[in-house]
Amino acid sequence: MYYEKSDFLETADSGTLKLIARARELTREYYLSDYEDTEKREAILRELLGGMGENVEIDTPFHCDHGNNIFLGNDVIIGINCTFVDNAEIRIGNRVLIASNVQFYTSSHPVLPKERLVPDWKEKGTTFFRTYARPIEIKDNVWIGGGSIILPGVTVGENSVIGAGSVVTRSIPANCVAVGNPCRVIRTFEEEEIQV
Repeated sequence: MYYEKSDFLETADSGTLKLIARARELTREYYLSDYEDTEKREAILRELLGGMGENVEIDTPFHCDHGNNIFLGNDVIIGINCTFVDNAEIRIGNRVLIASNVQFYTSSHPVLPKERLVPDWKEKGTTFFRTYARPIEIKDNVWIGGGSIILPGVTVGENSVIGAGSVVTRSIPANCVAVGNPCRVIRTFEEEEIQV
């Protein structure tokens, strides 16, 4: 894989660590909040996330790295135990269903050891490994089945369905059902099937 210098990020600088610590505090507070105290729960989410529309439901536990790189549209449901590794932006459109145990990973590491590992990392004051990040986008009207994993740089096109347990390594077009590991299109919707 080819990496641009701008793809790599520092994951252990003081600013990043403070952001992660704050996200952990807010997700803990959200987890411990009274489920029926919708006003407090919404306030926590609005502080945690980069942006959030109306009628958003996030079940607990909910995990994220930074929070401020997550942008949710209107009418979004996020099920139990979802993980958002948001080193880059994760943008979720309107009327999106995300089932339990779905994982979004914007970051990863180079496969080759010479690209992944940092020589003299202690002297450089960094981590011993390199991390890159690429954004994820989930368009309007998407349903992501339980236990799916969405990898860096993926876009899922509008109206599409990702089958449970899928590992989405590449972008998925609009108006289809895609399943498997790696995730592949198995059905395309006709125009009359899309109209609500």
